[in-house]
Amino acid sequence: MTYSPRLKEQYKNKIVDALMKEFSYKSVMQVPRLEKIVLSQGVGAAVADKKLVDHAVEEMTRISGQKAVSTISKKDVASFKLRKGMPIGARVTLRNDNMYEFLDRLTATALPRIRDFKGVKADAFDGRGNYNLGITEQIIYPEINIDKINRITGMDITFVTSANTDKEAKALLTGFGFPFKKK
Repeated sequence: MTYSPRLKEQYKNKIVDALMKEFSYKSVMQVPRLEKIVLSQGVGAAVADKKLVDHAVEEMTRISGQKAVSTISKKDVASFKLRKGMPIGARVTLRNDNMYEFLDRLTATALPRIRDFKGVKADAFDGRGNYNLGITEQIIYPEINIDKINRITGMDITFVTSANTDKEAKALLTGFGFPFKKK
């Protein structure tokens, strides 16, 4: 027997049936699915200190469980002392089992560790079924050792779905146990 993530099994066994009933889809292929999760982090202070990008890549790799890559600037911006080709951030794209494992760790352990957490914004959808979430501190992840960090930084997490509307995407993420704020 091969290993399959908990949320992947939950999607196949429960979420698909629930969404088919709720939106009256005729085929299983119409049911929206989570395609990828993109984690990105901009390191503005990396203009002065190049090692900050290396720390960001290392932390993103720890958090995601997959090797992160550094991003480079695409153009010169004189007011920021930025040159084309300078490393300015880190990102990682998660798909398949890694994506489900990260989502499970995010909803079960990381988000509840935020101080005074009441849920995530329910209106951060982009109109095409994708959801964006901003995390202000990377120390909410249990993989990060607080003693070894040099700066507290945030990150952006984008959940890319195959849903056509925001309502369908919200129903999908709610099925995965996403803690949206009650209005």
